[in-house]
Amino acid sequence: MNEIIITTATVTGISAIFAFLLTLADKTIGNYGEVKLTINNDKEYIVNGGSSLLSTLIEEKIFIPSACGGKGTCGYCKVKVIDGGGPVLPTETPFLTEDELKDNIRLSCQCKVKENIKIQIPEELFNVKEYIATVEEIEDMTSVIKRLRIRLPEGEEIKFKPGQFIQFKAPIYDGNDEEVYRAYSIASSPSDKGYIELFIGYVPGGKCTTYVHKHLKVGDTVQINGPYGDFYFHDDNDREVILVAAGTGIAPILSILKHMKEYNINRKARFYFGAKTPDDLFLLDYFKELEETLFDFKFIPTLSRVSEEHNWTGEKGRVNNTIERHLESPENKEAYLCGNPPMIDSMVKALVNKGLPEELIYFDKFD
Repeated sequence: MNEIIITTATVTGISAIFAFLLTLADKTIGNYGEVKLTINNDKEYIVNGGSSLLSTLIEEKIFIPSACGGKGTCGYCKVKVIDGGGPVLPTETPFLTEDELKDNIRLSCQCKVKENIKIQIPEELFNVKEYIATVEEIEDMTSVIKRLRIRLPEGEEIKFKPGQFIQFKAPIYDGNDEEVYRAYSIASSPSDKGYIELFIGYVPGGKCTTYVHKHLKVGDTVQINGPYGDFYFHDDNDREVILVAAGTGIAPILSILKHMKEYNINRKARFYFGAKTPDDLFLLDYFKELEETLFDFKFIPTLSRVSEEHNWTGEKGRVNNTIERHLESPENKEAYLCGNPPMIDSMVKALVNKGLPEELIYFDKFD
């Protein structure tokens, strides 16, 4: 018995010493003091060293796109580090091309601010704003997709292009012990500057989607920032518009269609929407109305898991197969795609095989 007590006391003592050393290391070795952050050669900030570049920028209210909450799994938070970033980490290299490595591109969530550092980011990121907004509507679109309508603070506006996205902050809640940001495309029209609409699908175990589907209520305030993204509608030409989405990828396509209707953009448009069963379809009445009011528009849903009991008479199979059946001449066309990586990859391949130039295929991939 005495041996057990002595062993337990020894282990406890060693653990306590180890914990103390870690705390001491964090306060000394990890304490880099104040350093200078220079952005685009003309903006200087004095910041506390030791945090990631992404976190440091957020502290200064400069927001870089990040879909994974700074975990190093999405590869979105790229910045050019001119000086002071230290060596590229193994956690970064899977997301960086050879050209990006040569050009000193880094993942800001993995790059630590330990010394004076100089970086370069797109100037438009300085126009990104943070909003404390109010949830005005929550609507179930399917069993796993909710529509949120969010009102911005009185007197504030968000200016975005149809197709762009915002970042939504999920707070700490029961079952989640950290604040996380997630990216969601804006579904509302850019002319509706005092509100935004989002479509958020439930992902089991997802920290943000669980918050939205299980905890968020009408009247709650939420923290968002944006806009972001180089996926947006190009309205400076007369090309036919091919729109493709699946699930919540419908959001940026809706924003594009609303923009086309409001500004009376008379371009032929076809929207191919991929789903599994009829239960996964929504906004059917709205798309029927668009077919009657929008210039030469057709909504073409495609179902991949239908049986005889569904009595489905529309398109069947994967959406890329529908494209292959329907798309004729590739001349004077451009495409906008939003969905998961396998869907986007198959669609790009199908469109290129049909003769559509790859530079006229715009897409937004999300996991």
